[in-house]
Amino acid sequence: MRECEICGKGSKMAGKRNKLRGHYNPTPQQRKYPNLQKSLNEAGKRVLACTQCIKTLSKKAVKD
Repeated sequence: MRECEICGKGSKMAGKRNKLRGHYNPTPQQRKYPNLQKSLNEAGKRVLACTQCIKTLSKKAVKD
């Protein structure tokens, strides 16, 4: 499976509960994937990172 190389975030199973006439309808589980993008880490190496890590790294770079 694909996962973030910085924080290790991977896919997870999730489902929604549809309410119909006062009862919840069982719906099948679906696999949800993180938003992974190719970016450069601090060492200049290209990695697959989630958007939250990319945002955090850019904030850290601006602050320094």
